[in-house]
Amino acid sequence: MSTSEPQQADVIPSAPESVEVLAAEQAVIGAALLAPTTIPALTEALGGDPAVFYRPAHETIWRAITSMAASDRPVDPILLTDALRASGDLNRVGGPGYLHACLTATPTAASGGYYAELVQAAARRRRIAAGAGRIAHLASEAADMDSIRTAALDTLQALAEAEEWPPPVPLGAHAPLPTFPVHALPTWVRKQVSAVAEFTQTPPDMAATMALAALATAAGGRVHVQIRPGWSEQTNLYLVCAMPPASRKSDVFAAMTAPIYRVEDEFRTESRARIIEAQAAKDAAEAEVEALIGKARKAPDKVNRTQLIAEVAGARMLAEQIQVPPTPRLTVSGDITPEPLAHQLAIHRCLAALSPEGDLFDIIAGRYTAKPNLGVFLQAHKGERLQTDRISREQPTVDKPALTIGVTPQPAVLQELGATPGARDRGLLARFLYSLPPSNLGYRKIRTDPVPDPVTRTYETRLTSLIRTLVDLPQPVTVPLDAAADLAVEKLQGQLEIQLRPEQPLSHLRDWAGKLVGHTVRIAGLLHLAEHLTNGWGKPVAACVVERAAEIAAYYTAHTLAVFDLIDADPASDAAQLILDWLGRPKLDGSHRHHIKAYDAVASSRRFKKVADVETALNLLEQHGYLRAVRAPATGQRGRQAAVTYRVHPSLHRSADGPTGQ
Repeated sequence: MSTSEPQQADVIPSAPESVEVLAAEQAVIGAALLAPTTIPALTEALGGDPAVFYRPAHETIWRAITSMAASDRPVDPILLTDALRASGDLNRVGGPGYLHACLTATPTAASGGYYAELVQAAARRRRIAAGAGRIAHLASEAADMDSIRTAALDTLQALAEAEEWPPPVPLGAHAPLPTFPVHALPTWVRKQVSAVAEFTQTPPDMAATMALAALATAAGGRVHVQIRPGWSEQTNLYLVCAMPPASRKSDVFAAMTAPIYRVEDEFRTESRARIIEAQAAKDAAEAEVEALIGKARKAPDKVNRTQLIAEVAGARMLAEQIQVPPTPRLTVSGDITPEPLAHQLAIHRCLAALSPEGDLFDIIAGRYTAKPNLGVFLQAHKGERLQTDRISREQPTVDKPALTIGVTPQPAVLQELGATPGARDRGLLARFLYSLPPSNLGYRKIRTDPVPDPVTRTYETRLTSLIRTLVDLPQPVTVPLDAAADLAVEKLQGQLEIQLRPEQPLSHLRDWAGKLVGHTVRIAGLLHLAEHLTNGWGKPVAACVVERAAEIAAYYTAHTLAVFDLIDADPASDAAQLILDWLGRPKLDGSHRHHIKAYDAVASSRRFKKVADVETALNLLEQHGYLRAVRAPATGQRGRQAAVTYRVHPSLHRSADGPTGQ
């Protein structure tokens, strides 16, 4: 054993083989520190459960290692020491000296898998021994034989299930969320995203999400992607990356959107003379109309007055034909209200609402009105015909409006948005792609290299060129998919259709998932434009681009599941928690429920009146691993099918006498 013993109160094994188990546990930790790339394989060999470690200090250390790896933070003895110190666990596990002892106790990193199997096998033996002790304790009680036999069989069944059933994922919790697949972005975008993330010490998710918002600002409403005849998608997106305070959101936002605002200023400067000239011509024409009206009023006879009125009408028609171009705009402020936004879309048609804060969501939620006005946000995402009758000055009806949204609010703002009346029911929440990356606070480098000048110049030059090229288009352009890309989209549709079934992960997010293929095609269109700006962006989109877009869409899907849990937009969560609490409570006779049916869950709470009230909640518990459905085989006969039986995860079979499943 090491010379530095942990200060945590560990249970010292009495069996001789347990000394070997502790050495094996040290070797697993040492292998992870020597070769961090083996951490996923070691985790799998351990069964994915840190509780397999015998010594509590080892379990604490392993949880810290896997947490660092899941957050894409480098793992080494120094950084692990810092992480344990930050969590207050360093002294409890034995200090830095004990981590060094684990390193020196490891013969080679290549043998880590072997030692992990030894640790897993030892944990299984302990579970069996604990189960045997439980059965012996039951046999010593003065109880009837049937009760002893039933309890013993339940204990043995729980032991068997524990061997093949991984720990469930807690409700409202998820496996570590994936990092944005930066490699799927075009080269010039990818380099900027990676450099900005490194310089600001922020997750690449935030810079990548704002990069997509920048591309959508350039292309949204100006380029459409045709999947197949009768089905086209605009290229504007609603994007949100939620980060806590002090996450350097403003710095990342500025780095990714600066070219947009610079080009917008250039457009205004370039159009100034043209606007002044048109306004002067219009003012002169209107002055001539006023002069003719004055003459008509003073005309001495009816003949002269009639002639002057005809001249007034002609002059007014000429004046109205002189159009004063509006001051060019690419963006609106992040705190614009719905009515002015509709007014600006009526003038410019394609706009972007970009902000490093969540003011826009406060506006959507009805900061200034008792009833939120969601219409313009719903219509401008899809490009539906937008009426502007509520504006005080008469404006034309807008065909194909396109709004892009790119914001980086705090997570709490999303919860407020989820509580907005109509936000879920009318489909507003379903229009956003969500990102919820972990914060790097506490693990950031103190000194980092700035973004290289060539990377910044290339990003600014390419994005500026993209904006200027697409804004100058006289009419929206449609870019088709090639045949292989069409098949790739069809494959995505088939995969998604399965995920929408009642027992599948997206069954409770059908409103959002129903738009996922369309979002994927929009992303593919943006990637295509960014890559082929100088070599034929009007040619068909290739299948490889659709596949990369699908990878990005899968990233947003994983994060959206977490966001909808965060904002409590999932109505099944509360019901699932009620059933879970009921499953964790023993029955009146002290035993636990190993199998249930839907009608048992109905009887668990007065809140439920019929089986339909619990079906979604049971599906959610099944997705999180708390239940396993056992469906009776089809008999081929008519009539009602047998009710589904659900097996209950053994981790819920707890009692005051100790665990029976772990």
